[in-house]
Amino acid sequence: MSSRLLPLAMMLGLAWSAQAQTPLSASDWLSGSVRGPDRESSAWRPGDAPPPGVPGAPGPKPVATTGEVGSVQVTRLGIGNPDSVGLRTPRKAGLPADLWQGSDAATLAGLILRTPARLPAMNALLDRVLTTQLAPPAQSAAPQGTLFLARADRLLDGGAVDRAQALLIAAGPSNPEIFRRLFDIALLEGDEARACEIMNTTPGIAPSFAARIFCLAQTGDWAAAAISLHGAETLGLLDQHQAVLLTHFLDDAYVDSGETLATPDRMTPLDFRIHEAIGQPLPTSSLPIAFAHSDLRPNNGWKARLEAAERLARAGAIAPATLRALYTEQSPAASGGVWERAGAMRTLEAALASGDLSSALPSAFDQFHQAGMADVLAAMIAADLPQDGEGRAAQIATWLRQWQGLPAPVPLVLDPALKADPVQPPATQKGEALLTAMADIDAGLDGDLPRAGRGLATLRALGLGAEADLAAAQLSLLPVMRQNP
Repeated sequence: MSSRLLPLAMMLGLAWSAQAQTPLSASDWLSGSVRGPDRESSAWRPGDAPPPGVPGAPGPKPVATTGEVGSVQVTRLGIGNPDSVGLRTPRKAGLPADLWQGSDAATLAGLILRTPARLPAMNALLDRVLTTQLAPPAQSAAPQGTLFLARADRLLDGGAVDRAQALLIAAGPSNPEIFRRLFDIALLEGDEARACEIMNTTPGIAPSFAARIFCLAQTGDWAAAAISLHGAETLGLLDQHQAVLLTHFLDDAYVDSGETLATPDRMTPLDFRIHEAIGQPLPTSSLPIAFAHSDLRPNNGWKARLEAAERLARAGAIAPATLRALYTEQSPAASGGVWERAGAMRTLEAALASGDLSSALPSAFDQFHQAGMADVLAAMIAADLPQDGEGRAAQIATWLRQWQGLPAPVPLVLDPALKADPVQPPATQKGEALLTAMADIDAGLDGDLPRAGRGLATLRALGLGAEADLAAAQLSLLPVMRQNP
């Protein structure tokens, strides 16, 4: 049976097929808002000396040019090692408190960035791992902050911008790499004013010239922005693309020129927002998934917001209820694609209210199945589906409830290939064992069910039996879907 799983998954077209491609890492598309034109040599990394201009940086100290008393600025004190920052306790997250002990932070960071989590059960588990307040490794050769930045970047890579932002805020914007990510998140959400306020009110942050020029203009100081642009060009502090883009941004004469600027190979949130500001907005469908949040803003059309929400829901980056509410916000204006799913959801909502799902549920299931979103449909409505019924609607309701780990009238028979001998719980390096087990479980989507079974056994040994059961159910339900298209 395992040899048939890959073509089965291809036939089903479920959401993980699109997610199987390795995403562009956040470290590749961040704006470099705290970096100069040479992004590699000038990047601040945890453990490095502070950048020039930051308190504690090497070199000559600034000398006052007047006797005027400067304004008083207030900032929060440092919180210590950001690797210990989280949004919930291990107890609330259901994770071992000593998950990271016995490992090196650099090893864990690499695993966090590489471990696949295409199965919804594993995607939810990874989210808990990334956002939980866990003690950092007691002994590690990696600089402080290495593990924290990997966690934040993995959230950004998966489009979980809100959770990444909350994690970064919990650590405080006092170091440049944390500020850099908060700045870009604000840009992705279309809140340029907040992004620039963060820059202007955070002592010890050294933004790039491009970000500084952008913020000068955003705060209304166009003359200073133009002077800064001219000076930065003269000194070679901007690359050619940045210089051209900022010139169009500052000079209204280009608005009517009809010139369309080329898009860079590496699109950043800053470039993306400036393209929008000069009247040349770019589609987000081919950009990293975090950019889809820009399309959720109320000033965008309903279709664009629907398509962005669907993309984010496939990745588990937004709550299913958000997409469900968006589907019923208006009446579909056309047919085909996202309009069909919106119409099917409106009909299904009415059927759920009346209690007659005999027609609406199969119709909605077919629409979402064809789009590779059957699991998204389950996440949205499974809890509202009855356990009784008959016919195809009852079969679909049973599958959707089982997919979410909810009680169902028919017990689910797990694929026997997923069975594996119990394993001993690891005494140390539990985090490495957990992330390795998640990669093993992910292999089940490509047909290697015995390897997935070994991963499930490791999860159970780590005390994550409920997560293992849900993952086993989701892997086992794939053949059931083949019989119920």
